[in-house]
Amino acid sequence: MPTARHNKHLLRGALLVIAAELMFASMGAVIKGLSTDLPTEMLVFFRNAFGLLVLLPLLARRGVPSLATRVPHLHLLRALSGLSAMYCFFYALSELQLANAVILKLTAPIFIPVIAAAWLREEISPGIVAAVVAGFVGVALIVRPPGGHLDAVALIGLAGGALVALAKVTIRRLTRTEPATRIVFYFGLVATVVSVVPLAWAWRAPSPREWAMLALLGVLATSGQLLMTRGYASAPAARVGTFTYASVLFAAAYGWWFWGEQWDLWALTGAALIVVAGVLAVRRRRQAA
Repeated sequence: MPTARHNKHLLRGALLVIAAELMFASMGAVIKGLSTDLPTEMLVFFRNAFGLLVLLPLLARRGVPSLATRVPHLHLLRALSGLSAMYCFFYALSELQLANAVILKLTAPIFIPVIAAAWLREEISPGIVAAVVAGFVGVALIVRPPGGHLDAVALIGLAGGALVALAKVTIRRLTRTEPATRIVFYFGLVATVVSVVPLAWAWRAPSPREWAMLALLGVLATSGQLLMTRGYASAPAARVGTFTYASVLFAAAYGWWFWGEQWDLWALTGAALIVVAGVLAVRRRRQAA
């Protein structure tokens, strides 16, 4: 039956996305654990280096001619915005509660309509405007605690969410002419090369345990990407994309288990508003499309 087959694919897609978010939340926990001894610059480099290593066999199979592009400037923008977002996110992980850092990264959907409207001239419906406003109210509750003082680290995490949105809008523009493999490769190449530079002043020799954790970081990141790709291939993105917020639950559980982290009412309310706003923004944009 078509309906039964559709439901089966939807369930498969949802489970794969949830599994991917478990990998990403686990990666966040590993980063937070390593950040007490290793600088952010090293963590970002090894995250990108392992990702590039995974891509090299694919490049060998497709050949160098498959990398020819007429829009190198867009690939550069996508790579630099994504890399900058990574620096912001990794730094936020080292300083904030794990779940707070994750939820700030997931503010990207409320920035995407604004960037897409300014750059790609996409129309913003009243429903999307309401979702964006609700999302920023949620952000305000997290970055501005009851004491009334702005949390500078949280603002860096929020900047990471905005940069993720810019990267995703750039990817949308790239997909008009560029295949996914080429987009991913140039990101990995540029991010790895650029992230080598800060190692000149940030390098320190990892211990055997830290090398093992860095390798685990690469495995978790790659596994998450593969699971996410298969999840979106199994069911419509508008139906399974909302499950990406499962990473907040996993991150909160890791934070409580390993670091005794707890959310207060302000943070819970802010996180709920961001999740609802993100889901509404994604669904409204899919309906408009």
